[in-house]
Amino acid sequence: MRTDLIRKSALTAAGIAFTGGAIVGPVTAAFAAPSTAKPTTQTQTDRKPSGERELGVRYEAQPNFYYCGPAATRNALSVQGKNINVDDMAKEMGTTEAGTNSINDITPVLNKETGKADAYHSVEISKPDADAPQTDKLRTDIVRTVDNGRAVVANIAGTSTDTDGVTHSYEGGHYISVVGYRDNGQTVKIADSADPNTASYWITVEHLADWIATRGYATS
Repeated sequence: MRTDLIRKSALTAAGIAFTGGAIVGPVTAAFAAPSTAKPTTQTQTDRKPSGERELGVRYEAQPNFYYCGPAATRNALSVQGKNINVDDMAKEMGTTEAGTNSINDITPVLNKETGKADAYHSVEISKPDADAPQTDKLRTDIVRTVDNGRAVVANIAGTSTDTDGVTHSYEGGHYISVVGYRDNGQTVKIADSADPNTASYWITVEHLADWIATRGYATS
């Protein structure tokens, strides 16, 4: 386990397949009320020679502690110029106060709103820590998806540290969007609906793979 992936949640056998996400513990109170923060827009840039690309996100924070799945999906779809109501998506995903059960509940919504039945598919990282082939696949999937003008949605759990040394802890599980990359995918950009004060940050793909471990992600 890498030193900055502090702790993974204990998962039941049923949870290993794909466990949902809802913010729990001390962070819940901070995000229980709807956010009034003004959505921000990031400028889309062309892929550069060094292997960098970022997609324009019309960011919105999640309105409550358990809407991370619909919110991450909304932020991901915003890079395609779409603006879908999170309540409508929550109904389609079966989201409850326990969160959204599985990345497999999010992938069909991404396909529906993208307008192609096979635009996205789910990928599982079944081990407690991602191995080299799984990490390489995640890197390849992110670069391909972002180059196609789409964002990846990932189901994560535990605590990890971004490239600025800031820790992000979601012991009960969480969903995020991946909206850019640097150094040919060695470092990736996260759009995180949990807190508008940390709406985006960069993380190494190795750390993201371990953050996803035991769960999965939706990629194009």
